[in-house]
Amino acid sequence: MKPFTVLYYLLSVVLFFVALPLLIYLSFRQKYKESIPSRFFLFNNPSFNSNNGVWFHVCSLGEAKALKPILELIDDVEINITTVTHTGQAEAKKYKADVRYLPYEMFIPFWIKKQKLLVVLEAEFWYMLFAVVSSKGTKVILLNARISDKSVKKYLQFAWFYKKLLANVDMIYAQSEVDKNRFIALGAKHIEVIGNIKLASKVIKTKEYAKPPMECIVAGSTHEGEEESILKSFVKYKKEVDAKLIVVPRHPERFEAVYEMMKNYADSNSLSLSRLSRTNNFESDLVLADAMGELNNIYAISDVAILGGAFRSDVGGHNPLEPAFFSCKIITGKYFHDQKELFKYVHHVQYVEANEIYKALLASRELPPSIVEEKINLEPIINKILGK
Repeated sequence: MKPFTVLYYLLSVVLFFVALPLLIYLSFRQKYKESIPSRFFLFNNPSFNSNNGVWFHVCSLGEAKALKPILELIDDVEINITTVTHTGQAEAKKYKADVRYLPYEMFIPFWIKKQKLLVVLEAEFWYMLFAVVSSKGTKVILLNARISDKSVKKYLQFAWFYKKLLANVDMIYAQSEVDKNRFIALGAKHIEVIGNIKLASKVIKTKEYAKPPMECIVAGSTHEGEEESILKSFVKYKKEVDAKLIVVPRHPERFEAVYEMMKNYADSNSLSLSRLSRTNNFESDLVLADAMGELNNIYAISDVAILGGAFRSDVGGHNPLEPAFFSCKIITGKYFHDQKELFKYVHHVQYVEANEIYKALLASRELPPSIVEEKINLEPIINKILGK
């Protein structure tokens, strides 16, 4: 190992033992009870079975979903996938692949087997991962690479570090010219702009629900603090319009807390409330979609989508392509910095503050549905990556 890599590795070991009490504590929380034992203690997380495959690394649910059109173009190759979050892990396990959690950096040198290729999606930059894989002769590709507006200042402050990290990367396929210029500023080379690969994703339903006879509003991929504003706006809106609201929290560990919040609003405003997992229908005024994998099915029967993750400055927004594909009228917040490239291709979207959702709901009655105006052909890109 190079001197810097040795120093970095030793620092990762020190940090592991400093954080050990917190890691043990978090291991008992629902959100982390699978990912932390796997990543930080290698529990049920052995090395890949194959040492000659194509390895994809993604972070969470959105990136794992983005793999689908890529994997459909790859034949006769062993596919390995690592994720960071449990939602990403669940999505990755839907593919014909060997799926693991990415171990903490301290374990990387002993865990990794040489692969044909490592393809890392978006902004998953791990120094030990890149350094060790590269030292074993595995080619490293960044695909759909981005550096968000929110994080660019931090990257530039540590440009010396990212220059060392990116020195282990063979090729970067960036989302935009802006991202390309940011990578150049960090010392990266061999960069090509291809657009956002999520534009190639096929949006599908897994279940057919009957469309409610009244206006159907879905609050999709919501985060803590967002449901309160949405519920408050909906209650006011429902006094004027016959409508129902379906709430789909981003993280399943929040189902119970969101249900209690919805119950308070239902009780105080004489609204009916149900949980999709128990009724399998949308007859109530308020419905909690407390089941994974239902969001596209719900977009398909909805008139308006209030897209979460953008009413808080610390999340960065969520993918607007899915509600736009189903012709929903989209309302979202102004903090969509992590999805800016995708929103460029989606038209007729209202960007509002949390306290403006009620007005946006009223305005949506006069606005056309959202549409997506561009697609991307992934086949030549994947052929180039695989050296075909």
